[in-house]
Amino acid sequence: MRGLNTKFAILLLFACAGFLFAKPAPAPSPDILRGHQGVVRSVVFSPDGRMLASAGDDGTVRFWDARTGQQIGVGRSRGNTIRSIAFSPDGRILASANSDGTIGLWDPSTAQPAGTLRGHRDRVWSVDFAPRGTMLASGSKDGTIGLWDARTGKEIGVLHGSGAEVWSVAFSPDGRTLASGSEDNLVRLWDVRSQKRADVLQGHAAAVLSVAFSPDGRTLASGSADRTIRLWDVSRGRVNQILTGHTDRVSSVAFSTDGRMLASGAGDGTVRLWDVRSGKSINVLRANPGGVCAVAFSPDGRMIASAGRDGSIWVWQTRDVMQPGRR
Repeated sequence: MRGLNTKFAILLLFACAGFLFAKPAPAPSPDILRGHQGVVRSVVFSPDGRMLASAGDDGTVRFWDARTGQQIGVGRSRGNTIRSIAFSPDGRILASANSDGTIGLWDPSTAQPAGTLRGHRDRVWSVDFAPRGTMLASGSKDGTIGLWDARTGKEIGVLHGSGAEVWSVAFSPDGRTLASGSEDNLVRLWDVRSQKRADVLQGHAAAVLSVAFSPDGRTLASGSADRTIRLWDVSRGRVNQILTGHTDRVSSVAFSTDGRMLASGAGDGTVRLWDVRSGKSINVLRANPGGVCAVAFSPDGRMIASAGRDGSIWVWQTRDVMQPGRR
């Protein structure tokens, strides 16, 4: 009996040792899409989630099958670098922010140019479509924000701030408010209908490079060269939370479709996932070497994409990266 107990104890000891020293399950690997010949500055999913578009310093707009990762089209903007792209709500137009001060319009079904909008006096940093219709906003190095009808190609209006270059623009979900982030460290809120400034949000210590509204429109996220992300209460114009952890400029922020999670990409080469309610970090993903320039969620929330200085797009399955430490 004593011998049996001794054998059981030895077996238990080995079992515990195996549990303690067992290797962790391998972390999920992202799909990496290659094709660009330079820094990829922007990545977006089409409204139906079937297509992924990317653009950057090589002057190309590339279209990918979001499910398979296969490249399905390439559009070329000769002589330009492209900083930002955005799909229209119906997915029939892709707009690009071009270095020659124009906004390019593209047909995603053919990857061919569909028009050019002219009016800015310097390079265009950011574009975004209103949630309904064909209104398009553009932020420029010339310090202005252009409002356009992408269907007719006509300029609807010009918003003037402090004159500081406008790095990012984003419409609220109801289309009534436009947010902009500028070189002067400020976030501005604009009333789209009157084309007048509605509020100025102060707090960042360096340029505001990215802005994004939550799906319910109550919260605005801003990413800055000061390495922080601020979550603002839009109705009160006050900061709710300051998210810290990145060690380089925060170049892009994006909310998940349900608004519960925020993704941020930075020059430190990571994508950080945050719980919006608590402000706590969910996970840190080692992403594009050299720096992340853009992040995006798919419309169904099942995928997260990043684009960066290594010239590639990284795509994760959201379910695989929701556990802390799995990178």
